[in-house]
Amino acid sequence: MLTIASRLDVMNRLGRAMADPTRSRILLSLLESPGYPAELARMLGLTRTNVSNHLTCLRDCGIVVAEVEGRRTRYEIADGHLARALDALLDTTLAVDADAPCLDPQCPVAGCCEDGAGEGTGTAADGGSAGEPDAGGGAGSDAAVVTGARS
Repeated sequence: MLTIASRLDVMNRLGRAMADPTRSRILLSLLESPGYPAELARMLGLTRTNVSNHLTCLRDCGIVVAEVEGRRTRYEIADGHLARALDALLDTTLAVDADAPCLDPQCPVAGCCEDGAGEGTGTAADGGSAGEPDAGGGAGSDAAVVTGARS
């Protein structure tokens, strides 16, 4: 049964979906064009089972929809408003305090809790280029700038 989610529930579902790096990679791919589990797995270097499990999570959160096409299932972002919001989020520039301690030593986000985190503009996986000087502050800056540029 479909229900309309509250604003808080929408935020929580989006946060949960994007908190996982694999789901984020899948979402980035689906923003470019609809996809099929086998193609997404090949493109992202993952197993089809792994991709299918993440797509199920994204579908259960209401973020993607599945369209059966014969023996295959095509996935796409569930709503045009959501796609535009995700695109806008990717264009956001975040100022990150390079000296802020990581609150989760088991953090799965690449570069977040590693020594030297914040010295560059992110990692290749998140769209940045590790090791480049930060674009926002230059020498002596207290913040590294991470941009949402897509490759």
